[in-house]
Amino acid sequence: MDSINQQQTEENHADLTGNAAVEKIKDLAKGSCFFCTRASAGASEGTRPMSVQKVDDDGNLWFLSAIDSHKNLELAEDPTVDLYFQGSSHSDFLYLSGAATVSRDPKLIEELWMPLAKTWFTEGKDDPRITVIKVTPRSGYYWDTKHGHMVAGVKIMLGAVLGKTMDDSMEGRVELR
Repeated sequence: MDSINQQQTEENHADLTGNAAVEKIKDLAKGSCFFCTRASAGASEGTRPMSVQKVDDDGNLWFLSAIDSHKNLELAEDPTVDLYFQGSSHSDFLYLSGAATVSRDPKLIEELWMPLAKTWFTEGKDDPRITVIKVTPRSGYYWDTKHGHMVAGVKIMLGAVLGKTMDDSMEGRVELR
């Protein structure tokens, strides 16, 4: 039996490097992700949801975190992380693997600060527990649409009616370092 990719009539694979990889990360790494550490110090088994504060022009991802959190303790033991993003139920998926560094730089905290963060850092930007985590991705994999959600939806419905693989998917590796 053929795989779905072999039944695909359109090109649906593109590996990305350099600026193209950074742009794909910026496009797909929005909002929340599962932030996974290799070491495990708590009940979460090294996995927790986190919000990305920023993706910079080099593809680095920036997070705010408490200095006394399990994740910060785990990163001190092993800086290797895996990040998993899901934008919708059918597309906008991204997996990244990289290394994290933790900083207490007040300029970075100021730059990344959002008022909602006061929920976790009750003393605001000057909370002594606040840290910045920078994740430098090395590689990963993405699954996305070529032409957006509406076109993808129409092609899936048309494919179901015709009994033909017509999804609008695109996937491939992202390589940064």
